[in-house]
Amino acid sequence: MTATVPLGTLRPVVELRGDEMARVMWDLVRDRIVLPFLDVDLVTFDLSLPERDRTADRITVEAAEAVRDARVGTKCATITPTAERLGTGEVRRLWPSPNGTIRRTLRGVIFREPVVLGAVPRVVPGWTQPIVMARHPYGDQYQAVDFAVPGAGRLTMTYVPDDGGVAVEHEITRFGADGGVALGMHNVTDSIREFARACFAHGLTRGLPVYLSTKDTVLRSYDGAFRDTFRTVFEDEFADRFAAAGLAYEHRLIDDMAASALKSGGGFLWACKNYDGDVQSDVVAQGFGSPGLMTSALLGEGGRVLLTEAAHGTIARHHRRWVAGEDPSTNPTATILAWSRALAQRALLDDAPQVGDFAELVERVTAGAIESGCMTRDLASLVGPHQAHVGTREFVDEVARHVRDELHRTRTRAHADGPAGRAGMVS
Repeated sequence: MTATVPLGTLRPVVELRGDEMARVMWDLVRDRIVLPFLDVDLVTFDLSLPERDRTADRITVEAAEAVRDARVGTKCATITPTAERLGTGEVRRLWPSPNGTIRRTLRGVIFREPVVLGAVPRVVPGWTQPIVMARHPYGDQYQAVDFAVPGAGRLTMTYVPDDGGVAVEHEITRFGADGGVALGMHNVTDSIREFARACFAHGLTRGLPVYLSTKDTVLRSYDGAFRDTFRTVFEDEFADRFAAAGLAYEHRLIDDMAASALKSGGGFLWACKNYDGDVQSDVVAQGFGSPGLMTSALLGEGGRVLLTEAAHGTIARHHRRWVAGEDPSTNPTATILAWSRALAQRALLDDAPQVGDFAELVERVTAGAIESGCMTRDLASLVGPHQAHVGTREFVDEVARHVRDELHRTRTRAHADGPAGRAGMVS
């Protein structure tokens, strides 16, 4: 079938393929929902674990740089290798998380938001409005140094100033004969400041109040830096705009914030440090029904670059069933939305409104399919034992069928309207 959407001067979208069941869904969505209807220029990088191992992970850096240059990318979930994989000879080294490499290259902030659908009961029924999770994707546990301590000894932490000033040393603890483990982590003020700006700007764009959660009562300097930087950025740059928009900003302890969020109706942006954002995003995704309904976008380079992704992981257990010949009924909605949001951004940057209309159509059709009862197992189980479910491939084909029908009706109307209505359409 030829493309039915005019492209104009659309520039490339960078596609980052991944692993396991996530990759199966990725290819299904690309080949059945996107490419049959949109002749988009894709720059593809294979970030599967075997390819990252073959290239000594060079391909991950190249992919991140390509996204930065193109300003729009979309990413499939990928594997971060474990010691078990190293032990089987599957990989030569414990390569770092591709997500971490990409996030550091793009200097980005992750925003995750659930898709709220009336047909899908929520695990937290009071959440009637979306909760946008903002995760600071730098430092903390993800760029920490951790090691096993073999025996008795003294653990210290030392800061040596570049200007030749006096070094600062802190004694962390003294280990006994049995040793233990140690962890050292860091963050940087510039990154925290950019995180704050991105959160406040996104809150204004979405019309949502912003909350930052930390544990500054325990980590007085570390979490205190987040608290103080957010307060300074808000007061200096955003307070007047928030007041004009009728929005508020507040810092809360993370335990208080978690409890308040569960009792709320949603409708706010929740800013978290790196690890906190990782965990709380999963909680919010499940609370709204399923990780398969969670959108995820990395805004990098001060908002100049958008990388969308499906944030539910590679789903290894389902992939084993797929390889065995089963259809595990994995939810591809987040994958579909990763593609549609990237296409919408490409359309916005390149002034291609009909491509934006196509992206909107894909999202509308996907939501409509679920609302009409076409559900994968994760969603059907929330509705109840009498709700039927479909397989992964069947769900993708259902969405593709509706997209094809809608585009056919649009083309038919355009022909009926005459030459003006047909301008730019591909026959």
